[in-house]
Amino acid sequence: MLFKDQLGFVTQHIKKNKLRVFMTILAATMGCAFLIVLASVGFGLQESLRNEILSNETVTKIQVYGDKQLTEEQVQEIKKMEHVETVLETISVNASAQSFVEDRDTTSNLILSNMQDFEQVNGKLAKGHYPTKSNEIVVGYHFAQTLLNETERNLIAEKSKKAEAEGTYYDGSEEGYKESLIGKNIDLSLVPHTGTNDETQKMSYTIVGIMEKPSYDWMVDNAIHMDKVQKAVLAENLSTSNNMAEDELFYSEFNIYADTLENVKPILEKLKDRGYSVYSVTEQLDQMNVFFLVLKIGLIFVGTIAVLIASIGIFNTMTMAVTERTREIGVLKAIGASPKLIQRLFLMESTFISIFGTLIAVIISYAISFAANAALPLILKAATGEEAFATNDITFSLIPWQLVIIAAAISVGVAMISGYRPARKATKIDVIQALRQEL
Repeated sequence: MLFKDQLGFVTQHIKKNKLRVFMTILAATMGCAFLIVLASVGFGLQESLRNEILSNETVTKIQVYGDKQLTEEQVQEIKKMEHVETVLETISVNASAQSFVEDRDTTSNLILSNMQDFEQVNGKLAKGHYPTKSNEIVVGYHFAQTLLNETERNLIAEKSKKAEAEGTYYDGSEEGYKESLIGKNIDLSLVPHTGTNDETQKMSYTIVGIMEKPSYDWMVDNAIHMDKVQKAVLAENLSTSNNMAEDELFYSEFNIYADTLENVKPILEKLKDRGYSVYSVTEQLDQMNVFFLVLKIGLIFVGTIAVLIASIGIFNTMTMAVTERTREIGVLKAIGASPKLIQRLFLMESTFISIFGTLIAVIISYAISFAANAALPLILKAATGEEAFATNDITFSLIPWQLVIIAAAISVGVAMISGYRPARKATKIDVIQALRQEL
């Protein structure tokens, strides 16, 4: 019996029992769609958390923690390691930086680093260029917005009070310095966080660059970045006015940067073997991936129960098919059809039902996933009143191709198992008894 004749045998029965087959396909579709949509929630939440972590961290960064600071020899040793791009020392000043431009002023954090390494790590600026001279600085994206005079501070206080009464929040974005900061000279003084808290003498610097906008809308970056060659000047200025030791004035943090994400783990392992206390966000991602793997397996297991329930319909349909077509089976056996051929015909029918149901289920699942991702931010916004939810890229449901393959394999596999017993029953029908059966 040719393959096309086998297909004709299967489609003939399907056309003869359209309603029954349709209801069976519908049950298979619902079971498979439930499995995909349920498991897609696990994939979606994992993707949202992963994006949240990665948007706030440099994925190739390895942090060095602990009380012991790296020596220059250790820094050079790490830089020579394979796939290490650079080692960036970030020096935080234990003081508030008071900046003055015309009649405006602001308070910022002051950060020192090697500007060549800093440029290599941070890349492109929003405006301007990185410092090439010792008196040049780069400021945060919101530095101009936080440069205020007394009139604007009073205006922001009034607007904030009004917004609070309305249940909203005013961020002060309408105020601040509106002209370009590139090339502007600022006077900078320091107020230590410890000691006598006396303000130091003012020092003059030129703004040559502005950092990129932070990844989160709620973040305000008005920090000042300058080359670490200024450390001696700042230390002298601070110690003169406050009599503080240098180790009280500065705190160094070392970050190691790999050339690619794939090389972070090997570098991390080598550093730990050498006794360094290091941490990378990839370790957090690994822990998260293990948790979500267990969650997704659990969701797929629950979804499989729905597919098993749908398989009852396939079993009933195939059992009825064998009963109704007893005479046809007898004729096939009489003309020499083997038991394997008869079994294959009925398995083909159950497989066809599951494949057709799976295809429809995949289309429906993608439609539900798209609708859920579009509606969720609007629902959260309506429930909380926060505008941020409407603009956030929240992934509630995600259907990767791997999930489609897993769901299809489960659906088709369960359908074939459901159709196996009726198919075996068909092979055991007695030819004489089958031919005696009236049409």
